Amino acid sequence: MSAFILRRLIGLIPVLLGMSLLVFTLVRLIPGDPAILMLGERATPAAIERLQAQLNLDKPLFLNLAAFQHSGRVGDLVDSQFFAFLGSILRGDLGQSIFTRVDVATELAARFPATFELAVGGILVALLIGVPAGVVAAMRKNSLADVVVTSASLFGVAMPIFWLGMLLIYIFAVHLGWLPPSGRLSPGVSVPRITGFLILDSLLQGQWAAAWDAIRHLILPALALGTIPTATVARMTRGAMLEVLGQDYVRTARAKGLSTLRVTWRHALKNAMLPIITVVGLSFGSLLTGAILTETIFNWPGMGKWIYDAIGARDYPIVQGGTLFIAAIYVVINTLVDVSYAFFDPRIRYG
Repeated sequence: MSAFILRRLIGLIPVLLGMSLLVFTLVRLIPGDPAILMLGERATPAAIERLQAQLNLDKPLFLNLAAFQHSGRVGDLVDSQFFAFLGSILRGDLGQSIFTRVDVATELAARFPATFELAVGGILVALLIGVPAGVVAAMRKNSLADVVVTSASLFGVAMPIFWLGMLLIYIFAVHLGWLPPSGRLSPGVSVPRITGFLILDSLLQGQWAAAWDAIRHLILPALALGTIPTATVARMTRGAMLEVLGQDYVRTARAKGLSTLRVTWRHALKNAMLPIITVVGLSFGSLLTGAILTETIFNWPGMGKWIYDAIGARDYPIVQGGTLFIAAIYVVINTLVDVSYAFFDPRIRYG
């Protein structure tokens, strides 16, 4: 088991290096010069050159061949933007925002809990609705329940999140007034920061009213964000269950007189979990990286909107650091999903 986990961890190294190269390259393809954007169109060439030197923008992108040919030193060869960027990451330094001069790591630490909390809410919606719906559809194949679940899954995948978000706000916040339309807390409600996760911080400090207020603010964006994963999980659960229910050990369990509920949840669902875990893991990573529209519609102070605004402002450090951070989380989640396979299938553990 430990060897299996170690192999997966070692495999992360080339993936993270390749991801760093990809993020760096894609950011540099964005048109526009950050130095000119910061100083304005009327800035003098001398001022632009000084700022470019401060930001390492005056160096070659990948390899400094001219300096290497002149000196012959390897250190001069790697005196470039990419290796400066890679060295900063290895030191844990994601740089500072070009415009606000705030450390990117500090801003990430402040905004990540909001995005993570929203992603957890979305994946809980997917699990609590998608898995039972898929099981019911598989147990009653070709019935009305199966048709309803399948149709709802197709509708959920095709539903635009921005339209669903505005519809939820209109129905439950504006028309019915049951839930707040935006934000993480109501005006006048404050929670001293411990972890940054409002619900957890409220519970740790015994502020039950604040915890309930944070949950109420989370419901609508979590429903909007969790729509597509719910549909995907339901369809995958249905397909995996249909395959498992036809296996010999399920028929044997039924022949022994075990109840339908026990056969379904203890025997069939457990062996159908591998594809479901894969979908849930990938969906959770997607929720972390794809919450820009949801955060914008519900005014949710997370990472998505922050990085989106940084792209428009050509704020390289935020785009590079934020994108790399999210991509690293995605890779780590996929690795955890791979490791979790060993707990559900011993053949993987000893393979």
